[in-house]
Amino acid sequence: MAAQLERSELMSLEQYSQQRSDFRSKVIAHKKHRRVGIGPNLFLYFEDRLTIQYQVQEMLRIEKIFESDGIEEELSAYNPLIPDGHNLKATAMLEYQDVDERKQQLALLRGVEDLVWIQVGDFDPIYAISNEDLERSNAEKTSAVHFMRFELEPDMIAALRGGATLKMGSNHESYRYSTDIEQPIREALLADLD
Repeated sequence: MAAQLERSELMSLEQYSQQRSDFRSKVIAHKKHRRVGIGPNLFLYFEDRLTIQYQVQEMLRIEKIFESDGIEEELSAYNPLIPDGHNLKATAMLEYQDVDERKQQLALLRGVEDLVWIQVGDFDPIYAISNEDLERSNAEKTSAVHFMRFELEPDMIAALRGGATLKMGSNHESYRYSTDIEQPIREALLADLD
């Protein structure tokens, strides 16, 4: 089970300023095998302790937060995005370059966040538990960003360790796509399941 990120593990603003370039390069390389495209516009960015530490450090830097209460507030906001050994957690983004197309598609794709799935081998697909922190859709449109959690059963994790395939997809009526997960991404995600 991945432990929550503690304040003692974070760099001070001064330390982070000095190490930011190297740390950022390390995180970019790490994220390379944590991104899954489902169709042309839906991307899942799988989070772990390192990606969350980076996000927290960046928020502290941008907001110039250095007091303990502010740091604890950021940790409380971001720690729930760290997988805890039996699930995968992702930031899902609907990406459209054209503003008008994005507006039209977000209206069309209401509810997509509840229809994104992952499938291990021959097991039934597991649907995302989305936006546990706050509702990101309304009667008019869905959000371009969602936070998702996929809960895996122990036998699914064992099957993945044993070489079972991993697929991901969406069953939304206006966005039906699926993709087979390649080995480097599969291995990166398997590391989240301790």
